Amino acid sequence: MSIAPPQAPAPPPPGRSWRLLDLALRVAGGAVAVVGAVATGLLELILSTARVDGRLIGVSVLVAVVANIALAWFAYATVGRRWAVVLPGAPWFVLMGAAAVRTSEGDLLLAGDNWVGLAMIVAGAMTFAVMGFRQILAPPPARRDG
Repeated sequence: MSIAPPQAPAPPPPGRSWRLLDLALRVAGGAVAVVGAVATGLLELILSTARVDGRLIGVSVLVAVVANIALAWFAYATVGRRWAVVLPGAPWFVLMGAAAVRTSEGDLLLAGDNWVGLAMIVAGAMTFAVMGFRQILAPPPARRDG
């Protein structure tokens, strides 16, 4: 007599409609991660010039770190692939690069003399780098199909 509980029969493989729904949800999650990166990047740019009593405060640096960690986690959780950290990272980098370039009218969103903006770019980039590196080093997930 065995003390191990009896093994339940393996569930049937998911049908085609379930696979399509899963794919649609993964694509939608990736799109939300991209839109979230653009939205938080714009918020960070707005907050990079925030002042209290005439002095710059570094609130956008904190927002960049927390938002980028959340976006990288969300992208991986919804897409289910390790490379998903690129989905919020790429538009964030493009937005920060575009903000640092002067337009033909002379407008500039991130000036070189704004220490908060420079710290925000460094902290945000390092956050995406660490999150990506953690995904590279993570052990492969356990298989669920038996």
